[in-house]
Amino acid sequence: MAIDILIAEDEPSILESLDFILRRAGYSIRSVTDGDAVLDAVRRMAPRLLLLDVMLPRRSGFDILKQIRADVELRDLPVLILTAKGQQQDRRTADELGADGFVTKPYANADVVGAVRQLLGRQGGTA
Repeated sequence: MAIDILIAEDEPSILESLDFILRRAGYSIRSVTDGDAVLDAVRRMAPRLLLLDVMLPRRSGFDILKQIRADVELRDLPVLILTAKGQQQDRRTADELGADGFVTKPYANADVVGAVRQLLGRQGGTA
C-alpha cells in the first residue's frame, strides 16, 4: 500500500513530533530509523515523499539521496532533507545531490507542513 510520507529520522522525539504534525495535516506516515533501512522501505512502501535526515546511523542521508537519484525507478521521488546542520555547505550538498527541499532543525511545524504540501502539490496531489 502506498503511503504519503516516509520519514527517515533516528531521534525519537523528532520522529514523534514529525509523525504527529504530518498526520494532523492529513498524511499517512511510516518511518525508519537507520540509513540502511531507507532504500528498502522506499521500494516496499512506495511513498509519495521522503523526509530524510542527514545524520542517520549506518548511512548518511546524503549517501541515500545520491543512491535514490542514481536509481531509474526512484529518481523522481521528492526528497525533503531535514538536518540539524544549518551550514551553507550542507544546503549546497543537498542541492547538488538533487534534494527537492531543505528544512533545518529546529524547525517550525508550519515550515515542515508547508514544504511537504509544496512538494506533494508538484505531484498533482494534496492532503
